[in-house]
Amino acid sequence: MAARLVKRCACLLREATLLAPVVAPVGRLRLASVAHRTLTFSAICPSSHFPGPLSGLVEKEQLSAPCPEHQEVERLIEKATQPEELLELLSDSRCLQENHAALMLIQLSRLLSDKPEDRALLVQDARFQQLLHLVDSQISAVWHGTLVKLLRSLYALALPAACRELRSVEQEVRWRLRRLKYRQLAFLAESSATHMRESPELLAELLLHLERRWTEIDDGRTAVALMAKTGHLSEPLMNRLEDKCLELVERFGPDELRKVLVTLAAQNRRSVPLLRAVSYHLVQKPFPLTKGMLLDLAYAYGKLGFHQTQVLQRLAADLLPHVPSLTSGEVARGAKSFALLKWLSPPLFEALAQHVVDRAHTVTVPHLCNVLLAFAHLNFRPEREDKFFGLVHEKLGPKLRSLHPALQVDVVWALCVLQQVQGEALRAVLCPELHARFLGSESPKDQSTFQKLLHISATAQLEHPEYTGPLLPASDWAPWLLACDGKATPLQKELRDTLRGLLGSPSRGSFAVATQYGWVLDAEVLLDTDGQFLPLRDFVAPHLTPPSGTQPLPPGAKRCPCPLQVPYYEWLELKSEWQKGAYLKDKMRKAVAEELAK
Repeated sequence: MAARLVKRCACLLREATLLAPVVAPVGRLRLASVAHRTLTFSAICPSSHFPGPLSGLVEKEQLSAPCPEHQEVERLIEKATQPEELLELLSDSRCLQENHAALMLIQLSRLLSDKPEDRALLVQDARFQQLLHLVDSQISAVWHGTLVKLLRSLYALALPAACRELRSVEQEVRWRLRRLKYRQLAFLAESSATHMRESPELLAELLLHLERRWTEIDDGRTAVALMAKTGHLSEPLMNRLEDKCLELVERFGPDELRKVLVTLAAQNRRSVPLLRAVSYHLVQKPFPLTKGMLLDLAYAYGKLGFHQTQVLQRLAADLLPHVPSLTSGEVARGAKSFALLKWLSPPLFEALAQHVVDRAHTVTVPHLCNVLLAFAHLNFRPEREDKFFGLVHEKLGPKLRSLHPALQVDVVWALCVLQQVQGEALRAVLCPELHARFLGSESPKDQSTFQKLLHISATAQLEHPEYTGPLLPASDWAPWLLACDGKATPLQKELRDTLRGLLGSPSRGSFAVATQYGWVLDAEVLLDTDGQFLPLRDFVAPHLTPPSGTQPLPPGAKRCPCPLQVPYYEWLELKSEWQKGAYLKDKMRKAVAEELAK
């Protein structure tokens, strides 16, 4: 540290000597000039301001160099349009100030930002290596703002992680972190955090300073940008940024509100206080929302599963006039977002369905699949359903078997829900070659797909008597289904225990009953016309897997699946076992009466 301090003092004295008037009287006037210049140079960046977007928060610092030759060098650096013009400055007999070499590297990175081949050639150039050495030798005299941009430029030039000059700049930045303004820290995090994987110490210290000094944030743009760029790297920092956004949310415009929600959705952070605050301002402020903003907001609310009625009403109403200008991808995205929220706006979805029909030649198969799935999740059938589903069968029918297996199942499941499935589609997904890959899988996604296959098989049996097969063999899926259904909630366990006590005999009830339609009943009992329990095992049960029993049911007897719909708050009010048994028995009698009334 002492060596660095001496080096910096020497640089300051040399600079003051160079900038002192050539013909100046020795005395107080010259000393005042030197002292003023030294003070100006040492207070390098703390007085700078950062207007504009975050990418321009680090304002270009004014090099207060009265020397005309220095001003000429700065002008040449700024006006350069080719890397060669900058490298030639090294060979000229010009007076390069401490910041000039850094400014040259910054300008080089700008000129080569979209030319990776030229960047690779530049790194091999001897003059470029000389420029790096020059910056390394003067690094302690580079101004704060220039240093921050220099580090970003070196990352952009794709220097090797082991480059000594790059490590030197990173070390200098670490030394100065405490003296940088918060907006400079924010600019550094936004522009360079993704490149600091090879320098975990620098990244950790930067995040720590951002977290500790979070109260210095005074504008929403900085808070939102930090949430997007660094929030996922530090949980404590993200918590602080959420608090700051809550404090500043009243100043946010529509684009900042959108960015906050999209950032939360991207990181899957369901911050309820912040979501409520953003929702309030979206409802209360009448600012216009563009088509892109509306789609982004709907996506964010859907991804986070945050249901706010007034916001969804506004999003649906504002999006409706934009439907004619949407692309097929935007239609699919909007429909999927509202489906995730279980929010159905009939006028909007009628318009989306008509949009798909009107632009049938431009709708792609993946987009049509997403729209179909969204309609199925909301159980929405458009008024002109013949044209819409005719298009679906025309587009998807020939290509169904070429889709990904899981997508095939999703599409046929959606057609089953909407009562539009055809026999060929049923045969395509119920064939053994397809469902065998999902049976027994431990992946939650595969288990969900197989559950949909069970629903498809049940639809084929119950709603399509003309369908001749194939079907899912019960011997294959029944053990798997029972294993998946084995996790019972505390309420289910208590209901089962109460029901066992109510039955009195094991023969009067069955538990975990697997049906041939793919559903597992918690329990099943048989009641006569007087509501008394009858033994189950001797009577015919064609719905079971496999079917059992030989005797027909007594006249008026009714099978009753349990437990029935038992509200949790009602069950908690029951204190004794007698009350719970009487409650369940009354529920079952009412269920039987309703079934007989049909």
